[in-house]
Amino acid sequence: MSQPLLKDDLDIVIPTIRSLDFLEMWRPFFQPYHLIIIQDGDPNKEIKVPEGFDYELYNRNDINRILGPKASCISFKDSACRCFGFLISKKKYIFTIDDDCFVAKDPSGKDINVLAQHIQNLLTPSTPFFFNTLYDPFREGADFVRGYPFSMREGVPTALSHGLWLNIPDYDAPTQLVKPLERNTRYVDAVMTIPKGTLFPMCGMNLAFNRELVGPAMYFHLMGDGQPVGRYDDMFCGWCVKVVCDHLNLGVKTGLPYLWHSKASNPFVNLKKEFKGIYWQEEMIPFFQGVTLPKDCTTAEECYIELSKQVKEKLSSIDPYFEKLGDAMVTWIEAWQEYNPPLVAKTADGPVVVKKGGGEPTPKTT
Repeated sequence: MSQPLLKDDLDIVIPTIRSLDFLEMWRPFFQPYHLIIIQDGDPNKEIKVPEGFDYELYNRNDINRILGPKASCISFKDSACRCFGFLISKKKYIFTIDDDCFVAKDPSGKDINVLAQHIQNLLTPSTPFFFNTLYDPFREGADFVRGYPFSMREGVPTALSHGLWLNIPDYDAPTQLVKPLERNTRYVDAVMTIPKGTLFPMCGMNLAFNRELVGPAMYFHLMGDGQPVGRYDDMFCGWCVKVVCDHLNLGVKTGLPYLWHSKASNPFVNLKKEFKGIYWQEEMIPFFQGVTLPKDCTTAEECYIELSKQVKEKLSSIDPYFEKLGDAMVTWIEAWQEYNPPLVAKTADGPVVVKKGGGEPTPKTT
């Protein structure tokens, strides 16, 4: 039997408030990998994990103990707490999934291996600078079409793979209310690179990324308990990480793989959570469309610190929440730096710092 792809290089991060019986369905695909489970809500509730899985389980008490005052940047009573798993992982790649997502079948009736497709997406280049009408040219059976510049065919590293969902679409509350019975039954057999300069609505329930390239930018923002808005943590994170990817010339893919989203959340509860976000996004999105980062920002960490400054400067007029959010973004990076220090290597010229994300070694200054 062949070794599972990236078995020692990928962690699966799952936020949950319930026992993880859903893992039984995923056992053929997930069991070889290490799981990082973030228990949301009541830390005294017992979370049961099926036998045979290799996992770590953290609750809010653990987060507070490990991060101390910096735990303030991790959301409570919201699935945004998943980013704590991104922070403490030591693997190169992360796949994150919600606990109401099940194995989907392709049109032939075969179970879809989401990890295999995400890994394929991440290990093949992206083409953000020129759109290929035959979708992903690196996929078997496809290539660059006539008229595609040869100078751009090498592509760039893929930092993020965004998967989709059959059954329950990822709709906002107003759309849920007017289309309560709508289900996504269309399986579109395609992957495409999102063009440079184009934002997208990122959903956190079926997502994989290269942690070394963009881990510091994968912060799921303050939501849930004590916050004035909900259900925008993955959206805001997606806008941030796309700006960072565009600046660093990294790629983002969307499309395959599909999973089965089993349960529609309550649209009236969602409307209460989303209300301010729906209003704010009409100003947030133009902000992200206009963001420019300095040329000397050459890592995701540096880009993110600059983004935090601009969030405070340009979005705080919308609501005081963004002042608090800008501070939380800085706290997140401080926590990231504490738990993911630069790699120090010895060379003939002395010690050098090897930047996370594959950057060129730079002289150690201290």
